[in-house]
Amino acid sequence: MRVPARRLPSWVWVSGLTAAALVAVTFLAVKADKGPQPTASASPKPSASATAKPSTGPDESKPVAVPDGSGTGRRIVYSLDQRRVWLVDASDASRRSFKVWPGTVNPAPGSYTVGTRREDGTGSDGVEIENIVFFTVSSGTNIAFSNAVDGSSPPPAASGVPTGGIRMRAADGDAVWKFGTAGTKVAVVD
Repeated sequence: MRVPARRLPSWVWVSGLTAAALVAVTFLAVKADKGPQPTASASPKPSASATAKPSTGPDESKPVAVPDGSGTGRRIVYSLDQRRVWLVDASDASRRSFKVWPGTVNPAPGSYTVGTRREDGTGSDGVEIENIVFFTVSSGTNIAFSNAVDGSSPPPAASGVPTGGIRMRAADGDAVWKFGTAGTKVAVVD
């Protein structure tokens, strides 16, 4: 005698399909959040606005030469005109270079040294930040490299609120944190 196959109730199928859909949507949302973020091209000169965003165009894949006059040896180089940072090793080779979002207060061109470092805090724009590497004060405003915890770029500058944070993407902020230990030279060039 043949035993008839048992059929699963419809609620089991619906529950299973719903759970699978939720897992797929969650996976895709996490993957999308870690993917490339839309950006606009940076203007050639720094301005009082923090709206310029690092470019992610084809030029980012090409090595960009460390600016002349930035010194020698292990150092962090920050170009005001290019809105770019280089991490340069002791042999004067660039180990990493990336675009940044400057604050409304720029440091004067010159040579500085990393002093205080903080793992996290709140920026003058109210955004939670991390990997904060301070290297000077300009017009009473602390100047530091950092990245927003949520990965965002700075909002447009609020009227009259000076900001000295030089913001970058999270991966770049992590690299500066590891490279820019206390005493590391920082060269600021035009």
